[in-house]
Amino acid sequence: MSGYVGVIVSDPWLQSQFTQVELRGLKSKFLSARNQSGQLTVEDLLPVMVKLKDLGEILTGVEIRAILGESYSNMNDELDFESFLRVYLNLRARATAKLGGKRHSSSFLKATTTTLLHTISESEKASYVAHINNYLGEDPFLKKYLPLDPATNDLFDLAKDGVLLCKLINVAVPGTIDERAINTKQILNPWERNENHTLCLNSAKAIGCTVVNIGTQDLVEGRHHLVVGLISQIIKIQLLADLNLKKTPELVELVDDSKEVEELIGLAPEKLLLKWMNFHLKKAGYEKPVTNFSSDLKDGEAYAYLLNALAPEHCNTSTLDTKDPNERAKMIVEHAEKLDCKQYVTPKDIVEGSTNLNLAFVAQIFHHRNGLSADSNKMSFAEMMTDDAQTSREERCFRLWINSHGIGTYCNNLFEDVRNGWVLLEILDKISPGSVHWKQASKPPIKMPFRKVENCNQIIRIGKQLNFSLVNVAGNDFVQGNKKLILAFLWQLMRFSMIQLLKNLRSHSQGKEITDAVILNWANNKVKRAGRTSQMESFKDKNLSNGIFFLELLSAVEPRVVNWSLITKGESDEDKKLNATYIISVARKLGCSLFLLPEDIMEVNQKMILTLTASIMYWSLQQPGSELELESILNEENKTPDASPELDGEGEMALAAEESNLTIDDAASDAALSPHVGSGEPAPQDEKEEPTPGDKEEEPTPGDEKEEPTPGAEKEETPDGE
Repeated sequence: MSGYVGVIVSDPWLQSQFTQVELRGLKSKFLSARNQSGQLTVEDLLPVMVKLKDLGEILTGVEIRAILGESYSNMNDELDFESFLRVYLNLRARATAKLGGKRHSSSFLKATTTTLLHTISESEKASYVAHINNYLGEDPFLKKYLPLDPATNDLFDLAKDGVLLCKLINVAVPGTIDERAINTKQILNPWERNENHTLCLNSAKAIGCTVVNIGTQDLVEGRHHLVVGLISQIIKIQLLADLNLKKTPELVELVDDSKEVEELIGLAPEKLLLKWMNFHLKKAGYEKPVTNFSSDLKDGEAYAYLLNALAPEHCNTSTLDTKDPNERAKMIVEHAEKLDCKQYVTPKDIVEGSTNLNLAFVAQIFHHRNGLSADSNKMSFAEMMTDDAQTSREERCFRLWINSHGIGTYCNNLFEDVRNGWVLLEILDKISPGSVHWKQASKPPIKMPFRKVENCNQIIRIGKQLNFSLVNVAGNDFVQGNKKLILAFLWQLMRFSMIQLLKNLRSHSQGKEITDAVILNWANNKVKRAGRTSQMESFKDKNLSNGIFFLELLSAVEPRVVNWSLITKGESDEDKKLNATYIISVARKLGCSLFLLPEDIMEVNQKMILTLTASIMYWSLQQPGSELELESILNEENKTPDASPELDGEGEMALAAEESNLTIDDAASDAALSPHVGSGEPAPQDEKEEPTPGDKEEEPTPGDEKEEPTPGAEKEETPDGE
């Protein structure tokens, strides 16, 4: 089952828009719709699209024909499968637009809410421009371009060189990008502009944005809906950053006992914001619960009660007494201005129920005055539930890595969100297409605990088929939230994904196995051939803590990318952090997708060091002229012992049984310093039973409800579950 290839699309972006189950369903529709000559025309497409539930129930046949006519002047034009997929995506986006985005409003930071729509909200654009003017107005590089005028296309023109978006990411999550890696010349050439956008997109993924359907060329061209969609996600991450117990322990006031505190930890930031809002509304005497940031806020009553409860000194009873929603909305905005909460919504936005802007407005109110007290007893309990630094960093890394794949479920809290198994099944379906039997899976919300165990048992079974080490590990361990085993499983999955990417470069690996030792030897050989002296003995070599080896490796794969005049000797912790931050940004600038932190390099976290090296290797091997790089290493692999013991799954699970993290000596000896450092010179160039063999059944999409298959029956599945 794990060897099943699935439906492959030549365009990686198009492939990323669908799960394998969706692709198989659409492929079936495409093949069945072809005429007797084996062709599919635009005219033949109309009845197919009308029958799809997610289109036909929203768009009429006339509307679908009109949309098709926008792209095809001749209804007899022939379509291949990829054109069929693009037409379907366009129609789905138009259907979503017709609903006003309501279908996706509950999915926090899901890119489809904004980036699939080819229209933008002028109110949102104006709000985001105000945010940029406020937070970046004094930036040394950008201040000559700011303030931007929301009535023009200044935002999109300024975004074309990538500097604005990179700096906005640093505002949202300070320190994400080392600004020394941003190309900030007055006039950038196409290569430098592309580097900035590559750095932006990889850094956006690293803070939790979903950017699977945005490319560097989209940003270079300043495509409005994609730029606004990305900015929207970045700003949401900034505004909701403190909505967790670690940053705001006072949130424990929202619950009554320890069990509810555990549930609180697992809530998505937007759900936590709603819980906070309802907490104050209930105390203020407002009886209707607020369940969303759109229709429940249109009449303004909830806002009036909330502001009166949080800022009674600015209270105006006429806000509640007025019967006109427009007038009330105007008073609410005036009331909010007295709290310095004014830049995200206008009265019109409130009345129209703009989801994104209402969420931003409520988050802004929370930041300025959350109205919570510090209950010492509850806060001490919340502090007891926090993880150690290493576990927190690994949780963050794996959570962001999962979200970067653009799966249907957004992972907010790794240890809570994986307990029902659904998220792990979705990511397994992405990493190993066709490996998941969706008919044997239950979609959340799952009320019966044994259904969660079934999901997790399937995960264990797939893991074993992928040769993961899962000795004495059962699905119930994941359901119980065993952090050590969850982290160990995800590390094996991430490592498997990296190795598969490298193996898929068939011209390099020639089908031979890629091991950790191969990755290590490749890196050492690459540095040596560039005339450098640094070498790493293993992925836990303490000399790696100063970052010099990785700077030399990056310079070896792309000589122009490292500015050696900016590099420190890495003798102090401060200098090591400067180097580590620069390494991560330069690697992302090249095109490496990374989720580690500077501390992972400084402390030589063996697992994260391997991911960094493998990512650089993957990028390098995709460049022209790299065909022979691996050949000698692979040929020598059977002749010499491994330079480093493999960090394999069995070792991980053995460690997980005792301690989830690799023990690393804090004291790291200094490596030999590159001759270019500081000189300013440029560098030289319980398992579920398998179905009986022979039984044939199609899997439903992850969005379908669980349905028991009828013995012997075959059922055709489509993306909408027809």
